[in-house]
Amino acid sequence: MELNISIAPDILFYIRSFPVTNSLIWSLAISGFLIAITFVIRFSLKTVPGKLQNITEIIIEESFSFVRSVIGSEEKAKKVFPLFCTLFLFILTANVFTFIPGQAALSLRGGNGPLPVFRAAMADYGMVLVLTMISVLTVQIVAIAVHGPFGYLGKFFNFQSPLKFFLGLMDIVGELAKVLSLSFRLFGNIFAGEVLGMVMLFLIPFIVPLPFMFLGVLTAVVQAFVFATLTLVFITLASEIEEDELVEQASM
Repeated sequence: MELNISIAPDILFYIRSFPVTNSLIWSLAISGFLIAITFVIRFSLKTVPGKLQNITEIIIEESFSFVRSVIGSEEKAKKVFPLFCTLFLFILTANVFTFIPGQAALSLRGGNGPLPVFRAAMADYGMVLVLTMISVLTVQIVAIAVHGPFGYLGKFFNFQSPLKFFLGLMDIVGELAKVLSLSFRLFGNIFAGEVLGMVMLFLIPFIVPLPFMFLGVLTAVVQAFVFATLTLVFITLASEIEEDELVEQASM
């Protein structure tokens, strides 16, 4: 028996020239599940809520309170909350669903042996990079909307002094670093947990891997929260108006 570990997802088949990977299949399955649950909750709302409605309301209320406490404004929180909640729920569901037993039994025949039908979506760097770009681009859009196009560019290209020009260049590096820090943190932790679980199951397939699986579940929850929270913090920082901008606005 061989232990096959690959960073790249396996291509199951092609739709014309478009490759369909096992991580894409898993992502579509998770999206379909979340959409179905949303519709079930939406069309089963009652004046006297049941257990599912109660749990949903608690999650939404506590999540919104957290977003409001971080961003400091209820009006801003209403705008940011959908993105925060969507990122958190999608990443959390994608991470937790990898622990459903029996997934490894589903495979397709390939030229180099059987190909697993499902693979952890967050163990595919392409998927993680897409989520990261959505997060980072949203931060930039918020910054442009708050500071204006010229104020936004002035943060990076300030020619008032050599020091301010250098600090502006460092800000550019910092914005690019957000892409790497967000994506590598999530991808690295999930991929490492998947590899560790596979190795332990391969070497000692019964009782010993259980603690590592519990650790993997904890990592799945923490990484989903960290990714969504960092996005929230970046948006909060981008939406803040500095003192010199307030003085300029007051003088106009």
